[in-house]
Amino acid sequence: MTKLSHVNDNGDAHMVDISNKSPSKRVAIATAMVQTTTEVIKQIHDNTNKKGDVLSTARIAGIMAAKQTSNLIPLCHPLSIDAVAVTFEIKKETIHITSKVTTTGKTGVEMEALSAVSISALTVYDMCKAVDKKMVITDIQLEAKTGGKSGAFKR
Repeated sequence: MTKLSHVNDNGDAHMVDISNKSPSKRVAIATAMVQTTTEVIKQIHDNTNKKGDVLSTARIAGIMAAKQTSNLIPLCHPLSIDAVAVTFEIKKETIHITSKVTTTGKTGVEMEALSAVSISALTVYDMCKAVDKKMVITDIQLEAKTGGKSGAFKR
């Protein structure tokens, strides 16, 4: 059985000591999906939502979320992030969100990438809820990561 790194020998939650780790380039990619109506998709496409430019606002929110992850998730280390990209793919009744976060550091950026897509999706919901309260945010997941002791991961 794999030991959880955020639990010490007494079973207490703690921040992992990364002081002896060497910095390396680390990249994480995460995705999420928002299921909505064709009316919401049309508003986003035509940029006619009354609250403003939905995707630009959601992109900025995602970038901000990645930068604030250690303030949101108690045991995450504050990281110097080299880059954050948030992109959207619009389909008939879905918005696919992808984030890519890069750092050169002692720990990975998986949580930052997951935070970026989560907050981007929540921002889309917030800006469009007047039109569709039944929106569903699904499939928040890590797609890939590189760097670090555990090596590469690809879903």
